Amino acid sequence: MKRLMNYFLQGLLVFVPVAVTVFTIVLVFTKLDGLLKVPIPGLGLVITIVLITLIGFVASNFIGNKIFTMIDALFTKLPVVKMLYSAIKDVIQAFAGEKKSFDKPAIVELTPGGPKAVGFITRESLEFLSLAGHVAVYFPQSYNFAGSVLIFPSERVKPIDVNSAEVMAFVVSGGVSGK
Repeated sequence: MKRLMNYFLQGLLVFVPVAVTVFTIVLVFTKLDGLLKVPIPGLGLVITIVLITLIGFVASNFIGNKIFTMIDALFTKLPVVKMLYSAIKDVIQAFAGEKKSFDKPAIVELTPGGPKAVGFITRESLEFLSLAGHVAVYFPQSYNFAGSVLIFPSERVKPIDVNSAEVMAFVVSGGVSGK
């Protein structure tokens, strides 16, 4: 009976990640195809990728840049839209923009001689908050798309020379992913 249970658990370890990944991909393809009303499975995803690339191309030339700058200015002035637009824009730029914010992984000593946490230094100067000598550290949550920004004295934060993507995978997976 114990051997049968071990086989079942091993099957779960193999099946669940594959099934969830395939289900998510099929769901995205189906939703995009349904949204765009295309008859060929997967064409919605291709159209979306081409459209995003085309927008990037248009935004990179002078006239397109002016148009998107005007749209940006409009969205940042509308009361409710401003909050949503700015938050989404900041998160996208933090991961993929020219000013990436999650590129400085660090180990933080939570209490002197106590436990440590892995996070990302997002601001090295907090003088605008009257907190000279402090840094802002973002701690992503495991298995979640949320996180917290905590402020620590600089001497309790030790930058580490590790690939940011590996550190993010390590933290988000609860410490089970990575080398």
